[in-house]
Amino acid sequence: MIFPQQIMIVEDEAITQRYLKEILQEKGVKQIDCVDNAEDAMKMLRVKTYQLILMDINIKGNIDGIQLARMILDKYILPIVFISAYSDDETLEEVLELSPYGFITKPFSSKEVEVTLQIAYKRFLIHEVGTLDKEMYENEVLILNEEYSFDLKRKLLYFQDEAVKLNSNQNKFIEILAQQVNEAVPLDVLISNIWGRDIISDSALRTLVYTIRKSAPKIPLHSYSKQGYCLTSF
Repeated sequence: MIFPQQIMIVEDEAITQRYLKEILQEKGVKQIDCVDNAEDAMKMLRVKTYQLILMDINIKGNIDGIQLARMILDKYILPIVFISAYSDDETLEEVLELSPYGFITKPFSSKEVEVTLQIAYKRFLIHEVGTLDKEMYENEVLILNEEYSFDLKRKLLYFQDEAVKLNSNQNKFIEILAQQVNEAVPLDVLISNIWGRDIISDSALRTLVYTIRKSAPKIPLHSYSKQGYCLTSF
């Protein structure tokens, strides 16, 4: 399992900060540093190395989380996952301009944090570093079964040697599951990563899965009632 081992939490709520730290400690994260403002965050970055940053949008001081993220990304290549209790359209547009690797909405569960960080870090390794665990991702192609594979670099599903024609949301769904292969991805994580904060009907995700199964009949895609979906690889 690929999980970042050096994480900075930028969060000004003590309870949320402590909860996030407990979640990361349970995952065995080796280095966890917590700050609540931009000045301390930049100081920490100058003396320590991090693999991922958990960034609340509303933090202490005159510089908010979005402004701080811009400052960080000007100097460092790091995946940033944003946290927020709510956001207006203008704020969301600012966040999306930074191409975040994930977005967690308060209140959140420990499972949501774990899965979102795993997906974010794997995306970062693929897109920015170009490396992944060789035992699971030989040549960045995930073999699902005798007929299907998923190219993590190109973000394409293949049936034998031919790419399966999928739309943007279908492809995003498969990519998320591929990065979390053999583990169930919760429904709320899938919805937030595919549609963001858009309001969608309860049947939207089920319809998306139905269309994928229609385009790729023998893909090893499994559903867990009221829990999530899982893509398996032998």
